[in-house]
Amino acid sequence: MNKRQSRLFAIGSTAVAALAFLGLTIDSHRQFDKLTNAQNITPAVIHGKDVWHKYNCINCHTLFGEGAYYAPDLTKITQHRGEAYLKAYMRDPSKFYDENRHRRLMPKQDLAEDEITDLIAFLDWVSKVDNQGWPPRPILVTGATIPGTDLNTEQLGSGGQQGGMQPPGARPVSGDQNPIALGQNVFRTVAPSCTACHSLSPGVNMAGPSLAGLATQAKERLASPDYKGKAKDVEGYIRESIEHPSAYVVPGAMYSANGQSFMPATYANDLKPEQIDQLVAYLASFK
Repeated sequence: MNKRQSRLFAIGSTAVAALAFLGLTIDSHRQFDKLTNAQNITPAVIHGKDVWHKYNCINCHTLFGEGAYYAPDLTKITQHRGEAYLKAYMRDPSKFYDENRHRRLMPKQDLAEDEITDLIAFLDWVSKVDNQGWPPRPILVTGATIPGTDLNTEQLGSGGQQGGMQPPGARPVSGDQNPIALGQNVFRTVAPSCTACHSLSPGVNMAGPSLAGLATQAKERLASPDYKGKAKDVEGYIRESIEHPSAYVVPGAMYSANGQSFMPATYANDLKPEQIDQLVAYLASFK
């Protein structure tokens, strides 16, 4: 190829690349309104975005993988945490930490109630944007570096066990039709995922209490005069906790407000009866 041919090739390649870039840009802009649900951008969402910038949330958190990786990615936070939980957390983050055991990093911002409400509206709008799976592996709200707080495909060994390990005291899991094995899969894959709020390690409490030793704890709670639910046995208690989470609220301001659990009360409708049976079997194995 001589100099003239090389020059023409370079010009032609640049032109083709520029046309492809222009075409992709136009196509992206054509889809923006649909992908972002622009029709749902209300005054509350706009104000919530202003609150996000006013308090420099992006200095610690990320949205769509963009921002500071100092704190959890909040792209899908409203799909993992209910409004009651988020409001209580934003009012006073200190109630969600045991400051005798670890240092609290989230400052109390003293947001006004309308700022909290609109910030949640903004984050809810963000959670419903079609981001086509990006970021592929956002920072989890649970802190997945703690053993037993989360499962992902890289951590799963044969039989769906986390690295071949089970929660302390759990019965062995094997076989595709084993209800405990099926329940473990429900625990990991149901939306919102149980692992987003609950750890399987003793003493590791997150948005929800640790489920380690749940069967033993259930027996103790059933015998307690503070228990006002209708369950008569461990399996019944666990089922009640899934379908009616406010029947018994574990003490602690980080788990409830005004006697109402922060746990979603929708699983009775969202899960099939057999899925609840499997989940109960799995959780009842935590001795």
